[in-house]
Order: sequence, then C-alpha cells, then structure tokens
Amino acid sequence: MSAYNVLFLCTGNSARSIMAEAILNRRGAPHFRAYSAGSHPSGRVRPEALAQIAVSGMSVEGYRSKSWDEFSTPDAPEMHFVFTVCDSAASEVCPVWPGHPITAHWGVPDPAAVQGSDEQIQRAFSDAYARLERRISLFLALPLAALDQMTIQSELKRIGQS
Repeated sequence: MSAYNVLFLCTGNSARSIMAEAILNRRGAPHFRAYSAGSHPSGRVRPEALAQIAVSGMSVEGYRSKSWDEFSTPDAPEMHFVFTVCDSAASEVCPVWPGHPITAHWGVPDPAAVQGSDEQIQRAFSDAYARLERRISLFLALPLAALDQMTIQSELKRIGQS
C-alpha cells in the first residue's frame, strides 16, 4: 500500500482532532495521510490548537472545522483507520465508512472545556497535544504490513489506553 488514510474524529472538530491531523501529517508522511472531522462541527478551529501546531513548527494554514459527512460520501478518500479522540464522538453512531476501516478510541480530555487562567488553558492544550503526539508515535511504530487486523485492533486499543 502506498499510503494509509487516517481520520480523527471529535464532536466539534475544533481542537484535538485538528491537532492529531497535523501531527500525523507531519510525522507520518509520506506513508500516512491524516484528516479530521466532527459529528457536530463548531465551525471554527480553536486558536489555542493552532498555536500548539505553530509552536511545533508546522503551518496552520488550511485547517477548518468540518463534518464527518464529508468523509462518508462515495467520492471521499477511503479510510484505513478511524480514531475517535473524544468520549462524546466515541458514543455516537458513526456513518458507515467505505472500505470498513479499523477503528479505535483514543480519548483525550477536552482542552477547550478547561476554564481558568490563560496559563491553565495553554497547559491543557499542550497536554492534549503531547498525549496525541505520544499515541501517534506508538501507532507509527507498529509494523502494519506484518500484522493481521485483529492484532492491529488490539494494539490500537492498547495505545489508546496509554
């Protein structure tokens, strides 16, 4: 396979899923192509999420909050993996994804829900970014071509608990 397509889902598609998309597109290229979406997109990307992406040396251009419906149409890229990164999206009924991708839940606390000082909010976004980056690093270390689907599913669940 030339490249795996990965979709990160969250309810609002404003922070966690956007950061995961950015991380995987940087760390996984050219073997992975990441996308993100939400079940109820907020319509905007949180500036704190964009700041985390920028601090990591990546461009913040082109990120937008979008519906998961964009990825369930016949002309959408076929997904090989779909990860939910928030508990709300994990409990929702998802569309039927063409190709029946491997799915996993990688719950990450919502940094957008944190209230407090600017420093506390920034720390919540930084912590979420670090957790996503660690899980994506573990995912990228898996020898996907050498593993069967059940083993991959088991490993993804283990990564989601890290």
